[in-house]
Amino acid sequence: MDARFDFITSLQYKVKSLGARVKAFESGRKYTQMRATFDAQLAEKDREIRRLKGELADANARLVTMRNNWQQVYEDIANAHKKELDKKDRELNSMETRALNAETQRDEAKAKLKEKTLELYKVETELEEERGKCQKLKAQINRDYENSSKPSSQKPGHKKIANNREKTGRKPGGQPGHEAHLRKKHVPTSTVHIPAPEEYANNPSYRPTGRIITKQVVDIRVDVVVTEYSTPEFRHVRTRQRVHADFPDGVVYDVNYGGSVKAFAFLLNNYCNVSIEKVSEFLSELTGGKLEISAGMINGLASQFSSKTEAEQRRAFANILLAPVMNTDFTRANVNGRNVNVIVCATPTEVLYFAREHKGHKGVKGTPVEDYQNTLVHDHDKTFYGYGGNHQECLDHVSRYLQDSMDNEPKLKWNNEMRELIREMIHFKNSLDPDDARDPDQIDPAKVSAFEAKYDEVLKLAKDEYEYEPPTQYYMEGFNLYKRMHKYKANHLLFLHDRRVPHSNNLSERLIRIFKRKLHQVMVFRSWGGLDNLCCSLGTIASLCAQGKSLYESVASIFDMPDDKSGNGVLSDICSISS
Repeated sequence: MDARFDFITSLQYKVKSLGARVKAFESGRKYTQMRATFDAQLAEKDREIRRLKGELADANARLVTMRNNWQQVYEDIANAHKKELDKKDRELNSMETRALNAETQRDEAKAKLKEKTLELYKVETELEEERGKCQKLKAQINRDYENSSKPSSQKPGHKKIANNREKTGRKPGGQPGHEAHLRKKHVPTSTVHIPAPEEYANNPSYRPTGRIITKQVVDIRVDVVVTEYSTPEFRHVRTRQRVHADFPDGVVYDVNYGGSVKAFAFLLNNYCNVSIEKVSEFLSELTGGKLEISAGMINGLASQFSSKTEAEQRRAFANILLAPVMNTDFTRANVNGRNVNVIVCATPTEVLYFAREHKGHKGVKGTPVEDYQNTLVHDHDKTFYGYGGNHQECLDHVSRYLQDSMDNEPKLKWNNEMRELIREMIHFKNSLDPDDARDPDQIDPAKVSAFEAKYDEVLKLAKDEYEYEPPTQYYMEGFNLYKRMHKYKANHLLFLHDRRVPHSNNLSERLIRIFKRKLHQVMVFRSWGGLDNLCCSLGTIASLCAQGKSLYESVASIFDMPDDKSGNGVLSDICSISS
């Protein structure tokens, strides 16, 4: 109720107020008051408008002034900027000109540099070629018995060849505590008795010990022993035919020489390499001029010896075919100015030489190599790889080739490591007990596997080194040796798998050296038969020496052997060339 009352009361007040305002409008007083208020406000606004217009005019004036000032500043800046641009344009034009000149000079310099570079490349190429040629020539000049197959005799004035024995500091000769090796005493042909001195024999202070002191003087004496055969001659009365008793075998001419004389002359000429004239002179001097043999007779001894030993040559041929290991090698000879070849086939007890017109497969034909089925030891002659059941390379040659690589490729390491490995393997093989019956042919597999692994490791090192620094065209020997040792690994290490196989071909090398010494003495063979007979003779001589037989007595007995008991139909191709 109170709220309603308050609301009505507030409405009454509003009505009353609104009524008063209506009366004021009706009387005009309110309009007058509002007009006066409006005029006052309008006047105030006019004043404000005038003030603002003045301020606007001032602002416009300042703006114009400022615009003019900015315009002037802009013009000044534009002029200055234009001057700068003109200056920069001039500098740019100058720099463009300089750049064009520099490019021209650069192009000219590049052209000159290109010419100089090409010239430099040409000079460096020529220098590299000359260095390669120099290296090749140095390698050829420096090759000797230490780094190639050349014998030490072909390098006069070479240094002393050292042996592998360690110096002990002891004096040469017999050492205290060792059994003395005295000179062998001989059966005396005459005795000279020296009486005891009187000061000892008749002196009671000395008594005989019963010991006789003997000393010998050994001399040799050559006597000419002549056996003369005689028999009466008869003549037929009607046919006039002359007849007499048969003489012993070998007694054909008025004067015949026995086996001892023939053996002496034959060995001097073919084994000691004394010329025919010197042999004749020496025999004459040795016998006081009693024995003078003609050069033709001495020259024919090789042919006689060859024909009398055909059976021995056939037996040696068969024994070599059955041997588990055979050494073989070729060498050159000269017949009437024409180059020919000699091949040697050898075992520790049998030796055969063969004269051949050609090398290679034609030279092998008719030799034991042609039908051999076991292990061949050679110097990497590829011809021999077509024969035999297995092959062993000569490691002495490989060691010398490695030394040559070390001399001409000092920056590489593989050659030195491989050479030391080969020495170690050879030392290990030589240190094995030959009388060990537990495994007579084979060697410890674990040790062999270790050597093979090291061998592969060194070859890998060689591959890496040659890939990093390829060999030059002027010295390819080291690289070719690496490839050969990689390809023929089994043939370089075969001696580690079989005790019977030697590590080198020194047996053939020594036998070839015997022939070369004779070749140096004769220089040129005058006939093919002379070379052929010498080869047959040298093979028999070497076999007799290898078998430990008395050389002189054996040769003398061969010469004394009747002709009809010597060959017994031996095949002629054993010791001669098939046409």
